[in-house]
Amino acid sequence: MNYQKKTVIASVAGLTLEGMDIMFISFAMSMIITHFNVDLATGGLISSITNTGMLAGGVIFGVLADKFGRVRIFTYSIFLFAIGTALTGFATNIEQIYAYRFIAGLGAGGEYGIGMALVAEAWPKNKQGRASSYVSLGAQYGVILAALLSAMILPAFGWRALFFVGLVPVIFAFVVRRNLDESPEWVAAQKQKKLDNRKEKGRLIQLFDTPRATATTISLAIMATVQIAGYNGLMIWLPSMLQQSQGLSVSSSAIWTVATAAGMIIGMLTFGRFMDRFGVKLSYGVFLLASASAVYLYSYAEGSVGVLVGGAIVGFFANGMFAGYGALIGSLYPVQIRSTATNAIFNFGRALGGLSPILVGYILQEYDMALAMSYLAVLYCLSFIIMLTLKSKQSEGSVESQRSA
Repeated sequence: MNYQKKTVIASVAGLTLEGMDIMFISFAMSMIITHFNVDLATGGLISSITNTGMLAGGVIFGVLADKFGRVRIFTYSIFLFAIGTALTGFATNIEQIYAYRFIAGLGAGGEYGIGMALVAEAWPKNKQGRASSYVSLGAQYGVILAALLSAMILPAFGWRALFFVGLVPVIFAFVVRRNLDESPEWVAAQKQKKLDNRKEKGRLIQLFDTPRATATTISLAIMATVQIAGYNGLMIWLPSMLQQSQGLSVSSSAIWTVATAAGMIIGMLTFGRFMDRFGVKLSYGVFLLASASAVYLYSYAEGSVGVLVGGAIVGFFANGMFAGYGALIGSLYPVQIRSTATNAIFNFGRALGGLSPILVGYILQEYDMALAMSYLAVLYCLSFIIMLTLKSKQSEGSVESQRSA
């Protein structure tokens, strides 16, 4: 097996296991709330603390991966979120749940950007979009795996047993460490650094060390936030919206979820190839405007066919773009800070965009579904405007060349 395929397999598996571990808390939430006799707001804080851990972990592990190597730190991040997940099963109070989920978040936040950096450095630029899309599917696989395991384990063994399964990624970490070599591009950059005897600034600071770098980092952070805000706003509230507006049963809304997820998977695979062929601006431009139109028009969908087909179309465009962020961020930063940039930017989006369901819930409570969907449409239009400010991947326009100028 060649190195390119190894990086994709390792990154897909890592994101699948990360997604599985993170989703465990969603499926076990009601049992945890009942077990510790806490209210919904106290239980909901678990997700917020996990996202905070992911932001911190993204920065910490991103910096470490740029300094000490992708593969070594990749395995450490997997090991940490596996341990944090397993420890959750031993928690004796809600405060310990918070602490262990923060640990799991630290590891999970580091894994995404490192895996994307590995793929970006292994694949040629004209195929990075599709490679990134393959990796992004791991998150969907993780959701499916978590759902299947939860259905089998929770009724028979309870919520603690579900989190003990989180130790499985430890085995995967050892396999990766033994079978995946360090990124050749990173190794070459380290050798060149020694030859040049360079003393660099702190890697996180490098994301803001020139006006061009600052503008790029802020623009990408806004786009990542919109991506996560749109996804969370849709997937968390749409089933409830449809149950109220269309009179769907719980089982019918589950069918909607499957149809929407299928649209998302097809959208990600399509977007990766679209990005390789037509470039960043045209790809994101088409998908962002299509997402804005689709979510707005979806508030007027009627009938079971309209709801299912419309959900698949919304999923196709709105989440299809997720596939490109690894390649997009990686293409705009040099190898010396690529992992730091990918982790910091996308996990910032996770932390801030993860708050979107709060606003969507308020809009639904005070107004209606049409306004909630209009809010999401406005977000995609904002991301479209921000995307237009990004500079194309040219030697004279990249962050790397700006730093060396």
